[in-house]
Amino acid sequence: MADQTQPWAERTVEVPPQPGVGVVPPQRDAFRRGVAAVGQPRTSRTEQFSTVDPTTDWSGGSTPRRPMAWHLAQLRRGGEWSAAGVLFAFVCWGIWAISGRGDLGAPLLTFVLSLLTAAGLFALARLLGRLVWERQLGRVRRSARGAHLVTALFLAGVGVAYLQQTEWVVAAWNWVTGN
Repeated sequence: MADQTQPWAERTVEVPPQPGVGVVPPQRDAFRRGVAAVGQPRTSRTEQFSTVDPTTDWSGGSTPRRPMAWHLAQLRRGGEWSAAGVLFAFVCWGIWAISGRGDLGAPLLTFVLSLLTAAGLFALARLLGRLVWERQLGRVRRSARGAHLVTALFLAGVGVAYLQQTEWVVAAWNWVTGN
């Protein structure tokens, strides 16, 4: 029997050897029983022979390249602002175009050009954000909310401009404000 004065964690029990139990078959891959492989990262077969790192930026920068899905997700963040601006401009354009009582060809061309101008403004805002926010200040842009907000403000201004060209809307505004 074990000595009862020792703590229970330090007591050992002798077990007689049994035939066939405890025999360890030879191991491969430099495995040694009882020795932990600490600090040695495991690599797969494909990683052992890979010579090209897909995250390397070959343009000379040290930032890793990100997949296209990440960039698209970044552009979508804040898109509700642009969508609201487009909706407001479209409603105001519709009021202006219908009250003109004529051919919708020229007003439609005007609206399409307004949307193309808004897209150009969005691209310009993104470019300025990249130059100022990322390159000069060294910050990381996590969304396109600023560019979407600038685009939405532009489209709201376009919508107000359409309404200002509609005679009955201007008359109603003047009647409400008392001018």
